[in-house]
Amino acid sequence: MEASGTTLTGVFGVGPVLAAKIMGIVGDVARFPSKGHFASYAGVAPIEASSGEVIRHRVSLAGNRRLNKVLHMIAVCQARSDPRGRAYYHKKVGEGKSRREAMRCLKRRVSDAVFKALVADSVCTSLAVA
Repeated sequence: MEASGTTLTGVFGVGPVLAAKIMGIVGDVARFPSKGHFASYAGVAPIEASSGEVIRHRVSLAGNRRLNKVLHMIAVCQARSDPRGRAYYHKKVGEGKSRREAMRCLKRRVSDAVFKALVADSVCTSLAVA
């Protein structure tokens, strides 16, 4: 991981093992045009599950389950130990979301942070090669 020079370990909850898993599963991040496409691939993009006047979203059961598991571990770590992750989680619960819905929101936020780090690594690598 040190040789790759990745910034993934800068995301709270991502250690060298999880960073290696993410990089191995994702491969080339350039195949995802946006963070929404990456979230859909990871299975953390919300799917509307509304009924009547109740508007709800749920986690997609599609997507790469191994990547979803890694993102879940990061989200749980953030909800327990990171002050910003915990505050975001409690804010969502305070908005009336269930604990599962709040965790889904946090997983999506983690997915966006991971995608941003992967894109930054990709840009740095392409500039170093050129």
